Amino acid sequence: MITREPEYFPPPAGLLGRMGRWAMLSCRETGRATLLLLKALVCLRHIFGRRARRETVVDMYAYGIRSLGVITIVAVFTGMVLALNTGIALRDFNQEANVGTAVMVSMLREMGPFMTGLILAACVGSAMAAQLGTMTVSEEVAALEIMSIDPVRFLVMPRLAAMAVMTPLLSFYTCIMGVMGGGVVANLLLSVSWPNYMDNALRFAKNKDLFVGMLKAVVFGILITTVACHEGFSASKGAVGVGLATRKAVIVSFLLILFFGLLITGLFYY
Repeated sequence: MITREPEYFPPPAGLLGRMGRWAMLSCRETGRATLLLLKALVCLRHIFGRRARRETVVDMYAYGIRSLGVITIVAVFTGMVLALNTGIALRDFNQEANVGTAVMVSMLREMGPFMTGLILAACVGSAMAAQLGTMTVSEEVAALEIMSIDPVRFLVMPRLAAMAVMTPLLSFYTCIMGVMGGGVVANLLLSVSWPNYMDNALRFAKNKDLFVGMLKAVVFGILITTVACHEGFSASKGAVGVGLATRKAVIVSFLLILFFGLLITGLFYY
């Protein structure tokens, strides 16, 4: 059974007791979310079924294509801010011509997947948690289980596959738009020509930077989907519970993106 009523734990009196209760509940929720992810990964063997393919394509359009507008704006301005701040610092050493390298490496390694993950967590993760939470409190998920339809295979697996595919693609697109935005600032405000900017951007960026960035994007997409689906299935108490589950899904996704981004960077570059 996916849906379950949360257990009641009496509120402890002391600070140590409250910390222990929080740690116990956090471990419980982490375990449940991990089991949900593992079950969804096992269900991926059914991804080539006709219904699963159709649902995955629809989710890819909803989560990826419909997010291009906000991602484009954020990516361009991120590249502009990076180029401006880096260029101002490099100008003190007469090295503003190297601003292209700083923007490209920063976007590939960190800012591209990071900004994409935050946008998708806010836009897609919240919508996913709200949708599944509404289905949970209205007993639709329970009805699927009664009809012997696996909610994980039916609801989670297509979303997980769609996010795992679209997040790295959107991250790569974010990197391209960020570099373009940085080039505009470098050309107009730092007097760096476009050929010089692009030459520095492409010369010193490594394939490893691209690989690490795409790996982060895939991990972020899986994390966002897992957290959103878990919080949606855990929703209770009607509309108030759906709102709380949506809020928690976004907050937890943000924190996990920060943590795993730091972890992956440390593993590959430390």
